[in-house]
Amino acid sequence: MPHALITGANRGLGLEHTRQLLERGWTITAACRNPDAADDLKALDPGDGRLVLETYDAMELGSAAALAQRVSAPIDLLFANAGMMTRETRSFGSAANERFMEEMRVNTLAPLALVEAFADQVAASEMKVIALQSSRMGSISDNDSGGAYGYRASKAALNAVGKSLSIDLKDRDIVVLILHPGWVRTDMGGPNGLMTAPESVSAQLDLIARAFKQPAMSGRFFHISGEDLAW
Repeated sequence: MPHALITGANRGLGLEHTRQLLERGWTITAACRNPDAADDLKALDPGDGRLVLETYDAMELGSAAALAQRVSAPIDLLFANAGMMTRETRSFGSAANERFMEEMRVNTLAPLALVEAFADQVAASEMKVIALQSSRMGSISDNDSGGAYGYRASKAALNAVGKSLSIDLKDRDIVVLILHPGWVRTDMGGPNGLMTAPESVSAQLDLIARAFKQPAMSGRFFHISGEDLAW
């Protein structure tokens, strides 16, 4: 059965990805900061060994390498989903602060560290897909409202990382997807989102399924509709 490793699996989109993939028969390594307190995640356990909870903190640079010491199986889908958005970097005049660096660390540096730690295990799998949870707010050409300095910058940088990964991992037949989940009603997206987490995740999983042995999809920035988004 296929195996996925998902970061930020204890809430929001990560939790829903875990739920839907378990329903499809996958084995999931669900990584989050505090598995002991992840009650919603633990409630998904089907009791057959297909859900394994692991500790992972995207704020800690060495966390990905430490996780790789505990997870040795091939990984069909490596999903760098953990992310953050902070109020302190939203507005001009007060955005240049240490929280900006935290967003860069979690949203950009951590996914790169995760891929560097697990690329060999992805290459050893059958599916060979890496998904990066980006955002349309990382599109420079689509920015017509300003603000959100830390979040926009970190996601734009993540897009650049994803494009480079698609080139550097091409010879290993790994497909790298850069995904926009839509505006979703989650803790991060807020109550006014245009779709639910199940709707967003179902669409993302359809894209991921299409990426199997499709190198032409690698290094592209996808809306959940399947259309390419502008950089």
